[in-house]
Amino acid sequence: MTPAKRLLDIALSLTLIVLLSPLIGVIAAMILIRDGRPVLYLSERMKTPDRGFQLWKFRTMHPDKDDCGVSGGDKAGRITRTGALLRRYRLDELPQLWNILRGDISFVGPRPPLRRYTEMFPELYADVLQSLPGVTGLATLAFHRTEERLLAECESKEETEAVYCRRCVPRKAQLDLIYAKKRSLCYDLKLMAATVLRRISLH
Repeated sequence: MTPAKRLLDIALSLTLIVLLSPLIGVIAAMILIRDGRPVLYLSERMKTPDRGFQLWKFRTMHPDKDDCGVSGGDKAGRITRTGALLRRYRLDELPQLWNILRGDISFVGPRPPLRRYTEMFPELYADVLQSLPGVTGLATLAFHRTEERLLAECESKEETEAVYCRRCVPRKAQLDLIYAKKRSLCYDLKLMAATVLRRISLH
């Protein structure tokens, strides 16, 4: 990560934490009142193929001690009413501002994978995770809705895993590697703007 990108991450995350603190507080209180504890969901993700960290999100599902893998249609019944609203507008990701401030992730980069996938595809993620993971990025913007649709159609944990590994991991990695070649502060700003505007140009 360049010093300029890190400076942008620190300045923008601090600014957003201050500006959005009332909203973050309201969401936390709403989850606590409607769904109980825990308010936050912590998940181990990887910043390099062999170095993990705890990614913070607002909890959007009923807890399950046997939970593993990505979310698909098999987990739809566990999504809370509050969680569905948060997911729709990606408000569940607001706590990741703290991850950005800590340097775990950046605003822009490949989405940080679960450890199980870096172990399943070590060579692929050795290339992808040469870029620090981010909250948004080229793969997120260009493929996220397709990924959601593909996984939403899965009815079992096994089917979700198979579809994700076969149809999502390779495509997202391809886009992440395109990002790595085009990576610059200006390109990051373009992707951040595209995230806010909910549209993207691949050119």
